[in-house]
Amino acid sequence: MPGLWFDELKIGQVFEHPIRRTVTETDNVLFSAMTHNPAQLHLDEEYMKGTEYGRRIVNSAFTLGLMVGISVGDTTLGTAIANLGWDEVRFPKPLFHGDTVRVVTEVIELRDSKSRPEAGIVTFLHKAYNQHDELVGSCKRSGLQRRKPAP
Repeated sequence: MPGLWFDELKIGQVFEHPIRRTVTETDNVLFSAMTHNPAQLHLDEEYMKGTEYGRRIVNSAFTLGLMVGISVGDTTLGTAIANLGWDEVRFPKPLFHGDTVRVVTEVIELRDSKSRPEAGIVTFLHKAYNQHDELVGSCKRSGLQRRKPAP
């Protein structure tokens, strides 16, 4: 599904993204290695047996990327100019290998761009849930979005 033009977005609009993703051990280990994050939380199963979680947890930067990535097809694919930032990034519960993530996105702010009349600034609130409907991540994401071209 293609992304939406700035003009097609409305405050309060909610997207329940149809794409879901089961997170694998490979996802977590590869992402942690690629980003040079050697934290025992992500890589050392024996260490984690002695913690409150009892097993490795998924790298939160992967969770953030997955949460935003799942939203792209329905919101910004082909219509985004730039990602402007992430705010209020939270991970209230850990994500584990084998968990399946689903994402819900809400448009929470729209404003005209002062420097680019062909675009507007949109702020999305993304929320990621595991298969138990527990919130595992959330963030506000602002982006520069193209307006619909004149016919």
